[in-house]
Amino acid sequence: MERTISSFISYLHNTKKTSANTELSYQRDLKKLQKYLEEQGITSIGDVKEKSLLSYVDFLREKDFKAATISRNIASIKALCSYCTKEGMISSDPSLNLKSPKIEKKLPEILTMDEVARLLDQPGGDTPKEIRDKAMLELLYATGIRVTELINLRVSDVNLRMCYIICRDSNKERVIPFGNKAREALQKYMKSSREAMLSDKNMDILFVNCSGSPMSRQGFWKIIKYYARKAGIGADITPHTLRHSFAAHLVENGADLRAVQEMLGHSDISTTQIYANINHNHIREVYSRAHPRG
Repeated sequence: MERTISSFISYLHNTKKTSANTELSYQRDLKKLQKYLEEQGITSIGDVKEKSLLSYVDFLREKDFKAATISRNIASIKALCSYCTKEGMISSDPSLNLKSPKIEKKLPEILTMDEVARLLDQPGGDTPKEIRDKAMLELLYATGIRVTELINLRVSDVNLRMCYIICRDSNKERVIPFGNKAREALQKYMKSSREAMLSDKNMDILFVNCSGSPMSRQGFWKIIKYYARKAGIGADITPHTLRHSFAAHLVENGADLRAVQEMLGHSDISTTQIYANINHNHIREVYSRAHPRG
């Protein structure tokens, strides 16, 4: 099984051009399946039957995994079995009858515009670190990019004159505009702070940590948590909260859903539709509070 999983991950990387995060997710799910099957005496993909997979899904339910986690594991199993069928490793797909549990779609946590303003105002000092933090927060809210995309940005990806960034994800890239506030914060960081923080003057990575190395996901999580506390924001926010807030605020102010989809990099418009649902809920709440017969 181990060799089969390794071959599948290589296929994802080389042929499907999936991201590192996607590959790690598949690998984690399939290693868990491998461990379970080996405990049942199954060590080869050719010996995997539908009954074994159904038993594994029941095992996940008994362990009280969330529906979303079980659904993701099933998707990983189906992808592996489909690959093995196409490659002729197995004659029939044992995962065809696996059914994902229904997932209750929760609306994402978003900040109010006032909360966002308070958060972005927190790094107001003139130290290189605060100037960098201000630029990162402003750019994240201005573009709605993912934290991985933010920390992987290069100086060459930023066009300050035309106010846009080029964001690369796997084999795709998208151009995302940003506004004057983000531009001012970026200009200040790139002119007065970035070079002072760099350990390697030839490095093209846009945002660096206090040691002069590329910023990590964990490092930026700590930054946003710190400023959220300073701003008195009670919600347990993450970098993704700013991405959700960016999209919800655009839709609330009349942005075209297709344009928001393109900026976020969603492959399916139904994923972006959730922000319109948030807006409808907000309108309903306003109506109920304000209308005399609401």
